[in-house]
Amino acid sequence: MDNTNKNQNTSAEQKTIEYYNSKAEEFYESTVNADMSDQYYLFEKYLGDGAHILDCGCGSGRDSKHFLENGFKVTAIDGSEELCKKASELTVLEVKHMYFQDLNFDNDFDGVWACASLLHVEKDRLPDVLKKITRALKGGGVLYASFKYGDFSGERNGRFFTDLDDKSFETLIADIPELVLKEKYISTDVRPGRENDRWLNAIVIKRKELGHKSRC
Repeated sequence: MDNTNKNQNTSAEQKTIEYYNSKAEEFYESTVNADMSDQYYLFEKYLGDGAHILDCGCGSGRDSKHFLENGFKVTAIDGSEELCKKASELTVLEVKHMYFQDLNFDNDFDGVWACASLLHVEKDRLPDVLKKITRALKGGGVLYASFKYGDFSGERNGRFFTDLDDKSFETLIADIPELVLKEKYISTDVRPGRENDRWLNAIVIKRKELGHKSRC
């Protein structure tokens, strides 16, 4: 990525990327073995065999690896160059170094998996990113997204977070007519020692009748 693209990030978002670049090994080790089976089931039940998934902010590559092993086609991206390297090693995919605001796919994916990734986007920039994800999805495609549950927005532990609760997430989705909220639930963190952290998990479907006609 050149400096022009990097300058499109806010200072808070860029600081978060720098955090992951500097702590890539530590983050990888703390997340790569996390049990995401409940979340996988929630997402995969809406997908057909061999569906093409965009892993949007793939981190360690854990989820991309799971999808590949279960017969899905995967395109993986992340904003951290160092995590792209780690994920590429794990999955043997060519993980793309890409920022959310640079998403330029059009009607390409049956599913978008955004696990604990969109939460690093500032709240007023989330609608634009979601519109780009909507455009990337085929009609009838499914988006899984997860956020820390709450209403906090700001820096926490060296990274920027946008937390969402039921109401704020529903409001966010309601502003994009192509999207329909299908289901959501609250879970606890699956990593040891973080059982008190709560997560909002949501499944959103792109309306079939709009399909590729969406221009966001």
